[in-house]
Amino acid sequence: MAITVVLLLVVLGSLLFHWLTPWWTTPLASNWDRMDHTLWITFLITGIFFVAIGLFLVWVLWRYRHRDGHRASYEPENHKLERWLIGITTVGIVGLLAPGLVVYADYVRPPKDALVLEVLGEQWQWRFRLQGGDGALGGSDARFVKPDNPFGLDPSDTRALDDVLVIGNEVHLPKDRPVQVLMRSNDVLHDFFVPPFRARMNIVPGQVSSFWFTPTVNGRYESMCAQLCGVGHPNMRGFVVVESEEAYKAWLAKQPTFTMALAARAKAAEGTGDPLVDKGRALAGAKGCVACHSIDGRTIVGPTWKGLFGKMESMDDGSQAKVDEAYLRDFIRNPTARSVKGYPPVMPKVDLTDPELDALVAYIKAQAPAPQ
Repeated sequence: MAITVVLLLVVLGSLLFHWLTPWWTTPLASNWDRMDHTLWITFLITGIFFVAIGLFLVWVLWRYRHRDGHRASYEPENHKLERWLIGITTVGIVGLLAPGLVVYADYVRPPKDALVLEVLGEQWQWRFRLQGGDGALGGSDARFVKPDNPFGLDPSDTRALDDVLVIGNEVHLPKDRPVQVLMRSNDVLHDFFVPPFRARMNIVPGQVSSFWFTPTVNGRYESMCAQLCGVGHPNMRGFVVVESEEAYKAWLAKQPTFTMALAARAKAAEGTGDPLVDKGRALAGAKGCVACHSIDGRTIVGPTWKGLFGKMESMDDGSQAKVDEAYLRDFIRNPTARSVKGYPPVMPKVDLTDPELDALVAYIKAQAPAPQ
């Protein structure tokens, strides 16, 4: 009898939790209200089955409870019951799948006039690329992917030269304009998800995923990775800002293009005049340091190297330490020994020779402001 009462309480408690829960879905900020409709259809059908099966078990346990003088009958087959169960289950599965398939078919079929936004997932940051003045994105190829060309853009493709490359984890979009999102990954499985848009898609290495949506409400919305992609996964966050067409165009005009990136690459290739610093810059790209540490002041996963050398860092244990050569060497050699406050302790141990360590420290020192 106890299990009967427990099952009944579970059913009633689940219904009450659903009706009284404060955790409702966030307000929509895009055109995909059909996502909510399919979600409610799923809740309704699975809820009906859950309640029906739960109450059926309660009735069975009560009706056929053990009583003196009664023996359970053995019935190995009941074709009538099986047909009913198959029929009801089939109707339920069709009711779950059909609306979702219809919605998904439209979800991956963008309007012809949609703005194209490319999203690149990389441990543990987002990168964005937008169309330039020619209205088309340039070609890309894995053989061109380098630390200073993460999108793998082909320098010989004239369509790529005016592509807008967004620096940082924040991208702006115009309100009430359809946006086609193309997604790629440079390393592992990611998932670009903006909850108020009801828009998300897995990003599988080696292929391009796509969906579209129309932002309908101005605001700044957090984006996140919805697939476990490594130890820095919780920090793989960004922002999508929805604003007027005029504000979007003003923001777009301030962003660098691939042509500017090529110029910066050419300048970097000329070197700084210090072979040790140049070697350190090459090592930072080859060892993947630039995936977590910027040199332009942006915070990615770890502290930016801009102005890092010589400053005081606060540690999670409450202590402070001056970032000097000894600090950098110890931290690079054993990154888990201490944790900088505000940053996750996710830096892996990188095997470096003593000359390589000298070069990397010299490069980090070179990002400090010149003495006045």
